[in-house]
Formats: sequence, C-alpha cells, structure tokens
Amino acid sequence: LISCYRKPKTKRAKRFLEKREPKLNENTKNAMLIKGGNANLTVTEVLKDIYAVKKPFAVLYKRKNVTRPFEDQTSLEFFSKKSDCSLFLFGSHNKKRPNNLIIGRMFDYHVLDMIELGIEKFVSLKDVKNSKCPEGTKPMLIFAGDVFDVNEEYRRLKSLLIDFFRGPTVPNIRLAGLEYVLHFTAVDGKIYMRSYKVLLKKSGCKIPRIELEEMGPSLDMVMRRTHLASDDLYKLSLKQPKGLKPKKKKNISHDVFGTTYGRIHMQKQDLSKLQTRKMKGLKKRPAEKSAEDGGATPKKSKSA
Repeated sequence: LISCYRKPKTKRAKRFLEKREPKLNENTKNAMLIKGGNANLTVTEVLKDIYAVKKPFAVLYKRKNVTRPFEDQTSLEFFSKKSDCSLFLFGSHNKKRPNNLIIGRMFDYHVLDMIELGIEKFVSLKDVKNSKCPEGTKPMLIFAGDVFDVNEEYRRLKSLLIDFFRGPTVPNIRLAGLEYVLHFTAVDGKIYMRSYKVLLKKSGCKIPRIELEEMGPSLDMVMRRTHLASDDLYKLSLKQPKGLKPKKKKNISHDVFGTTYGRIHMQKQDLSKLQTRKMKGLKKRPAEKSAEDGGATPKKSKSA
C-alpha cells in the first residue's frame, strides 16, 4: 500500500507537520469565519466583529463560498484541514432564513456539532463609541438563564460558545487582566449576546469598585436548526489521554474543605522504654523502689 502522507523534504515542512501532531496539551483552538455565497452586509459585519473579538486565534475568509453546511459538510472539512481550525462560524442570508449564522466545531476534521442561529438585531463595534479592549484579551464568560442547564440543545450551545470564545488556557490570573466580559442570556426562546469592558474604579479600600461599559458587538438571536453528535461520539470526543490523568497517591485523602490528610505506617513502639524528661518531682523514693523489688529490705545496724 502507498502511504497517503509524504515525508517532508524540508525542515520547514517537518516543523509544520510536527505542530499538527497530537499532543498531551493541545494548542489553543482556532476558528474559521466563512462567508456564504449570498451573505448580505449585516452578516458580513457580524463576521468581521466576531473576528476582531477572536483574534489572533481566528481566520477570516473574505471570499464568498457557495456551500450549505447542513446538506454538504465536505467543504467545511476541507477548510478545517487546510487552516488547522477546529471551530467555525458560517454566515449566510436568504429569503427563508435571513441573517443566518451557523456555529460549530470539529472532531478529527469532521463536523461534531452545528447549531443555526438567526440574527434579529445587531449593533456593531463601530456603532458603540467607547474604548475597546486590546487584541487577544481573554474574556470572562457569563451565562444567564435556566434553559442553558435544562434543555439539551441549549446545553450544547453553551458548550459550543465556551469552546469558541474561551481563548488560551492561562496558569495565573491578575486583577488588571480581567477587563472583558461576554454575557449570554437565554429567555423566551431568544439568545442575547452582550459584551462589556470592565472598569476598575477607586472604592477607598483594596477591592476596587467595578463598573461595566458596553463595548459591542451586541446580538439578539433565535435558535433555528441543530445538528448534534450522538452520545457515543460526543463521549469519545471528551476522552482524555492517560498522561493527563492525575496519578493516584496512596494514603492521602482530602476533606470537603480541601485539607490534605496523610497516613503514616510505623512499627509498634515500646512505650516502657520511652525516654522522658528527668524532673526532681518525678524521681522515685527508696520506699517505692523497694516495693517494686518485692519487699522492704532490712535496715543495716550501725557498727559499735
């Protein structure tokens, strides 16, 4: 059999293939933003604003691509392999489904989940005349609405939005770095997306007073069609390698408060030979010593 993968001929090609190899700690997920063949101005502006929020972990395709993700997914899988992106946002517009967005994610370069959203109201970044956050700022994600935890479709949508906007994994967080909030509200069959800039004001104490200033973009959406993965495939996509699972340590336990307890195994001690502190008050008298020996010894008579 002839292998479908050719060996790299240059060092640059070798480094390129090594970056795409499976890793224990995967790279930050990239997203591709694709414009459909009949996208209007509203959809184009939404894709541009989402790209500005998602940068530098996003790729924006400026040319129109005539494809229908719910009917044929081959073109999305081709672009996913080409750009090494596991997330996508597809925008289109027609009479039946005006101002349409399809958000989804890939697993092994095949479509895992897709959810179609319709835009009912849109306010762009340009329309809000406020200061913006710098590029690459990691947002704080807030979800409001019981339906995100009750309905299976909304639960998958919440997981999709977290995957799409979470950004890179960071080991430490500083207070000044918490400057961007993405708020999603689900109520009465609609999904409201709002973005705010966090302002830290003086409060007279160590903890600053926090104010939220609307920054844009702002979207009012409604859920349309869904394409969700089966439970087995979804479970397989969440599987972690053995190298990431923490090794179980013996004789160590934790309580509900997070306190660590350790059990130490020692040989049985002979407490009769235990050396204690010598004190004058604890010194034994001659009568006590004779009682321990089995009786009082007769007193010696004095010599004449």
